[in-house]
Amino acid sequence: MSRIGRTPIAIPAGVTLKIDGNVVTVKGPKGELTRTVHKDMILELEKDTLLVKRPSDEKEHRSLHGLTRTLIANMVTGVTTGFSKTLEIAGVGYRAAKSGTKLALTLGFSHPLEVEPPKGLSIDVPAPNKIVVSGTDKEAVGALAAKIRGYREPEPYKGKGIKYEGEVIRRKVGKAGGKGKK
Repeated sequence: MSRIGRTPIAIPAGVTLKIDGNVVTVKGPKGELTRTVHKDMILELEKDTLLVKRPSDEKEHRSLHGLTRTLIANMVTGVTTGFSKTLEIAGVGYRAAKSGTKLALTLGFSHPLEVEPPKGLSIDVPAPNKIVVSGTDKEAVGALAAKIRGYREPEPYKGKGIKYEGEVIRRKVGKAGGKGKK
């Protein structure tokens, strides 16, 4: 049996979990999330824990077991503490600024880029070279961070661009700089 799938999900105080068929709704201090899980997965709610069970040992059910449990656990974590991703900008003249709710990026293009965060997500700029994307939905936070990173991915020669905090960029050696042709 899946080690992840059989682990019970603890529901903290202040969080309400409602199961309506295969639709799971989680409400907490930071917001509300709803997700439709696979119809074959069995959800059992006992006091302050939720158990996810699978109907058989078929390959599809085995793969859905841990996934379903993790998705619901992420919903519970999202409405209690939330998720965030930090991006770092490296490069001369590359910077970020916040104008209202929008993010303005200067990345060496002929025009500044503006990013409007979707509903439920927020963008914070603590420094001109740092961007923090936060929200309750882990997938949406990761997707917005990846979208922002995609505007100017870090290049391997000088390391210029937008990277995740803690991401290691594999650097390449530039030109050899040896003797030219005679």
